[in-house]
Amino acid sequence: MPALSVLVPQVFKGNSMHPIHDVDVILLLAVALASKRRPAELVEIMVAVDLIHGSIPPESKVVEAFHRLSTHGLLREEEGRFSLTTDAQSIMAGQPRKADMADRIFCIKEKLASWNPKAEQTPIVLTAEQLSAAIVAQRAAAAAAEKVVLVAKPKVPELGNKRAGHWRKPMSGRGRR
Repeated sequence: MPALSVLVPQVFKGNSMHPIHDVDVILLLAVALASKRRPAELVEIMVAVDLIHGSIPPESKVVEAFHRLSTHGLLREEEGRFSLTTDAQSIMAGQPRKADMADRIFCIKEKLASWNPKAEQTPIVLTAEQLSAAIVAQRAAAAAAEKVVLVAKPKVPELGNKRAGHWRKPMSGRGRR
């Protein structure tokens, strides 16, 4: 076993976040998106996860990601609402604006790999029931939004007295011959 300890890089020692899961990065992006003005509710975070990822990961993985990120001091809870800590905001800062989502996830994973928390924080404890209720509310809101979007556009009656070419200017006197 002593030979293996030599092979382990310094990055993996200590309290660093290894392994880093895609769910962790997606959750950080979603909380950053949902809590721009004020701490976000769980439903708002699930809407942002669905917007970013296209679907919501399994409940157990999201609960683990909340626990892992809060333990490492990246998420905080205030009266049932969630936001990023200042450390997480510094990790999220400087993202390329024109990059696609895969590139953003890769950049954030790199920053998380090199980041070591100062001290272990108290974890956020979410239950599967809280998360499933938020997912159900998100799906209901998405279904209601689809119904509103899919409503037929009202037809405007066309005016019969439109003349063709009314948008053209008449030619000047020099152009005619």
